Amino acid sequence: MKTQAAVLWNHGEPWSIEEVDLAEPVAGEVRVKLAAAGLCHSDEHLVTGDIPVTLPVIGGHEGAGVVEAVGPGVTSVSEGDHVVLSFIPACGRCHYCSTGRQNLCDLGIHLLAGVPIADGVHRFSSKGRGIGTMCLLGTFCPHTVVHEASVVKVDDSVPLEVAALVGCGVTTGWGSAVYAAEVRAGETVVVVGTGGVGMNAVQGARLAGAKHIVAVDPLAFKREQAEAFGATHAAADMEAAKSLVEELTWGRMADKAILTVGTAEGEMIGPLLDLLAKDGRAVVTAIAPISQMDVKLNLHLLTLFQKQLHGSIFGSANPRADIPTLLSLYRDGQLKLDELVTRTYKLEDVNQGYQDLRDGKNVRGLIVYN
Repeated sequence: MKTQAAVLWNHGEPWSIEEVDLAEPVAGEVRVKLAAAGLCHSDEHLVTGDIPVTLPVIGGHEGAGVVEAVGPGVTSVSEGDHVVLSFIPACGRCHYCSTGRQNLCDLGIHLLAGVPIADGVHRFSSKGRGIGTMCLLGTFCPHTVVHEASVVKVDDSVPLEVAALVGCGVTTGWGSAVYAAEVRAGETVVVVGTGGVGMNAVQGARLAGAKHIVAVDPLAFKREQAEAFGATHAAADMEAAKSLVEELTWGRMADKAILTVGTAEGEMIGPLLDLLAKDGRAVVTAIAPISQMDVKLNLHLLTLFQKQLHGSIFGSANPRADIPTLLSLYRDGQLKLDELVTRTYKLEDVNQGYQDLRDGKNVRGLIVYN
């Protein structure tokens, strides 16, 4: 079938909206008609080259829609099912899946190549060549073919427009607090960067029972929004946050600090650890350029104060369990999803959406399809 998609041909260029060809699903695959796609910062990392994917690529790794067709052997979903696309595929059989760490599934080795797991043949093509898909999904297109391992069936009662956000940003932020940081009731938590991921780290910390949640962001708009999502305090930078946390805790400092800025830098790690009390944990969820190799921190205090530095992908969550769980929390009024979406866009406005992201105008932007 022919359809429209946002394609990135070269680093530093805008997304190109053009007609592409989409082949039928093969064994183990499904075709999904999408209702919406999230404008996540990770797709901006494709443009800058911070995430080294193979080009050309169709962007988008957050999406939800309805199954249009299934290939041979597909058993987990059927035509007409409502689904969320998880940017982390989960086979359910590898060592990591079978030990409850689906976010580290061995199928993740295929993510940056963007070539279908089933047979290594592109489903999308244009101008006589195959086109990869961001995280094996390519949700910047109203129709896509994905592997069954990337599809999670969800309840029909949940609006697909907001369900799309749970495929990456919401789960990543929430899990960064609940799973990776292991926030406990009564703790003091600092969230550095309150965009689409950080705002949900705030929500996760709130649901986990944190007493103090300090949101750190240079933009007043996002600091204000963070308080609406559960932050008890806000600061413009980590230096200001350090003084605030010291006052709140009578000098003991924070139990947990979570880094969810748009682009991580090595120089951020030292100040992040400085926010912590003894035995405190710092979680790095933000993506850094693949070339970033230098980190400065006080190694002496890392040992003597027993501090922890912990990386996390997808919030250390399990997509098949946690995507339905978060949508259940939303349905019960305990998790804010509608409020995350600042602006909606048409596919042809994707470049404006990312300009708005760069300008700090949105908590989350969302492409909505007809």
